[in-house]
This record gives sequence, structure tokens and C-alpha cells, in this order.
Amino acid sequence: MKPSVVRLSLALASLAASFASHAQTEIQWWHSMTAVNGEWVSDLATQFNASQSEFKIIPTYKGSYDESMTAAIAAFRAGNAPHVLQVFEVGTATMMASKGAIVPVGQVMTDAGYKFDPGVYVPAVAGYYTAPSGQMLSFPFNSSTTVFYVNKDAFKAAGLDPEKLPTTWADVANAANKLKAAGHKCPLSTAWQGWTQLESFSAWHNTEFASKGNGFGGLDARLTFNSPLHVRHIDNLAKMAKDGTFVYKGRGNVPEASFISGECAMMPTSSAFYGNVKKNAKFAFGMAPLPHYNDVAGAPQNTVIGGASLWVMSGKKAAEYKGVAAFFNFLSDAKVQAASHQRTGYLPITLESFKLTDQSGFYKQNPGTDIAVNQMIRKVTDKSRGIRLGNYLQIRTIEDEELEQVWAGKKTAKEALDSAVQRGNELLERFEKANR
Repeated sequence: MKPSVVRLSLALASLAASFASHAQTEIQWWHSMTAVNGEWVSDLATQFNASQSEFKIIPTYKGSYDESMTAAIAAFRAGNAPHVLQVFEVGTATMMASKGAIVPVGQVMTDAGYKFDPGVYVPAVAGYYTAPSGQMLSFPFNSSTTVFYVNKDAFKAAGLDPEKLPTTWADVANAANKLKAAGHKCPLSTAWQGWTQLESFSAWHNTEFASKGNGFGGLDARLTFNSPLHVRHIDNLAKMAKDGTFVYKGRGNVPEASFISGECAMMPTSSAFYGNVKKNAKFAFGMAPLPHYNDVAGAPQNTVIGGASLWVMSGKKAAEYKGVAAFFNFLSDAKVQAASHQRTGYLPITLESFKLTDQSGFYKQNPGTDIAVNQMIRKVTDKSRGIRLGNYLQIRTIEDEELEQVWAGKKTAKEALDSAVQRGNELLERFEKANR
């Protein structure tokens, strides 16, 4: 072989070795974020990737929360699950019961050499994703809670004070009547109806949603959200649906579009709706705490967590888990958290990021953006800690089905809630038997 060819071969071999030594470890991240929140997820990945050269986060949209969870389960069984999976809060019990499928985030962090202290996270957030043993199971990524959005321009046009937003359900009914009298076609609607009108409603009124501390105390928990208070509330909304002051606009977050367009003037939904409203609404809007009944002792208490967390799937290489830990460490940075909170309306998951945001003047410049945090950092009770139940995705569907019967005038509030509890408890019994 000619010397020149030898030199070229050696140079190419050296170059290949150099590339190999600098090859990045790729971390697959499946998520369910769309629109402005999808842009946020992409930006986080870009920022992390630019901050170091050893790892590369690859975010991939995998459909809605239930679709991505189903896809991940199938991928795990086939041996090609992602490293990180975003799972909504109602999937927590199912993920906890998936023995062998996940690696606790606390273990991933400590194994990678990071100091991991659950105490730095907002207690209500960290507690939701922590096992009875005290080990944090998943990383609290996009945590939200329910707040009340109001179209201030619509209020003003109806003769209502746009700076005095409703605080009780009586206030909401009064405002809805005035909006309707002023010609508004949709005074009130609601997104995520099961979450806002049953789950958060229960915690906000310090009222039991399910036995055994809403499921935190064991797999033998059963639904109890057909109490007189729950029936009273759904019956009040049914009366409003009948007279046209409450208009049902669909499941999940579908109704949010009717608030953005100006069609519906009031809407309880996720604090994470903030980024969308701020960017796309063509009217002045306000945010208020979730309304309550002021004759209920202990109300208002605290609202429950929504959004999702990041679960680490099992069966990966040690170097890949090191990359996952590095990414989670990046996400936990107070400045990164504060920026995410201010951009999206999701909760700042650490107490330090809340403090940074407050000190920056953001809450004063954007009134109402601190409501979600203040609702969540209150002391919780066994009735308001949150909800951790198996087969909860299917139970949410039952809630939707039964409430739709009420809004259509086909069932009374009591009939629908009794049916939802009975049907839901059958699913809980199956989950208990399957996971004993």
C-alpha cells in the first residue's frame, strides 16, 4: 500500500474515533404538548442540548395523554419504550402499579450522583408523585391546577365590574344572568368537567371524593362523589344549562377555544391555559380562584394538582439514565423553572422558582398569575391532598358520560352521580383484584 494511502487511512480512522468519542447519547422523550406548550417543550430540549455536549434530548409528540400512555405501554412490551414518558396525573396509580416498567426518579438522580432533595419542590406537587415509602417516583414536570378565567370586556359590556370577579358560585350565577340579559350566548362553560366540577370542587370544599384519603390510603378505595354537596352543585349547573346561562362545549380542553374566541365569557379550566389566552385572546381577561359555596365549612381549602409528570422507563443503559438525570437536573434549575412558569401558567415546581418569580415583579405586572400557586401551597388535608385511583382514565370517561346526561336533561344530578359512582367503583374493584 502506498504511504499516502496509509496516511489517509490512518487519518480517517482517527477522525472516526474522534467522532465516536464525541457521539452524543440520545434520550427519547415522548410527550403530549401541543400549540404554545408544544413550542415550550421543544425550546426546553433545545436549551438543554445547547448547554452540554454529552446528551441529546429528542422530544416527540405522541398524541393526547391517554394516546401516548397507551403507545408507551405497547412500546415497553415490544422492548422499545422511550427513556422518558410524560403521563398525566390521573395515570399515576396505573404507573405505580406497573411493576418492572419504571425506575423511580429519586433512584435515577442519586445513581447519577446528583443531590436529590424532594423538599425543594412545592409540597402538594412532590407529595402527589411520592410513594408511601417517601421515594419520589416521577419528576413533576408540568403541574397545573384549576383557576377561573373571565372575559373582562364581556363583563364591562354587561354592566358588571371587570375588576370584581366572581368568588362564589352565587356570584357566578348572578354574572351569568346579567351576561345573558346583555345578549351573551354563552355566559359560562367549563373545560375538563370531571376535573374542575368534581375533583377540584371536592378538594376546594374539603369534601371527600373517594374513601381511603381519595385513594392514597389503599387500593380498596371507593368513589363517594355523590354526596349532598356534589348533587347540589351539579343540580345548580343543570338549572343553568336549562336556562342557557351554562353551555356545555365538550370534553377535555375542547371548550377552551370558545373562551379564546370570545364566545364564552367565563370558564374554569387549567392554569396552563394562561399562555394560550395571553397569546391569542383579543380581549382583556382576568383570572380568579375557583368559585366556592361560602356556606360550606372549610371552603375554600386547596385545589388539586393537574398536568403531568415525567416517568423514567426501565431497561435502558446506565449512560442513558445519566442523561435523563442531567436533563431533570436542568429542568429543576430555579431560573429554568421560573421562566417556564411565567411562560405557560404551569406551577413553578420548586419553592425557589416561585420566590424568583415573585421577586421579579411578574405577579404584579400580570395580576392573577399567582392564584394557581397560592391555591396549591396551602396546607392540605386527607380530603384535599389529591386523587390517586386506579383505572382513572376510564373513570374520567364515565364522569363525562354521566354529566353529559345531566346537561342534556336526560338524568337528574343525583341519578347521574349515583350511576357514575357505581360504574366507577366496579372499575376500582377490578383494579384492586388485579394489583393485590
